Amino acid sequence: MQELTLTTPALLFSAVSLILLAYTNRFLSYAQLVRQLRDRYLDSPEEITEAQIENLKKRLNLTRMMQGLGIASLFFCVVSMFLIYIGLQLISVYIFGAALLLLIASLGVSFREIQISTQSLKIYLSIIETEEKKKSKNSFKRRNL
Repeated sequence: MQELTLTTPALLFSAVSLILLAYTNRFLSYAQLVRQLRDRYLDSPEEITEAQIENLKKRLNLTRMMQGLGIASLFFCVVSMFLIYIGLQLISVYIFGAALLLLIASLGVSFREIQISTQSLKIYLSIIETEEKKKSKNSFKRRNL
């Protein structure tokens, strides 16, 4: 087994930091969307708005899990670097391995969240397409009358 140096876990810092930034941006956009959906639901409670709220709850939980796993990964990287620094090489290798596994889990949850988001957008787009078709039919009928 090759010896783990301080630079190896340090390389993960930039990657994990960028991922956490992306997760935070996603979370902030969801927070804004929650406010908009709440206002829309209070104005006129519709079934589609309720479904969007439920979908958003799932996505928020997944985002929280992604952030938690990413933060844990970063924490384990720091612990691994500290263990290398004090000379506990073997333990640092296992801790760094755990950090990598946590990062993989975070990315896996992120992939699942993206799938749910895509499904939500497809539903929303199908509603728009249905409305457009109705408008087209109505304008066709009017022209032929």
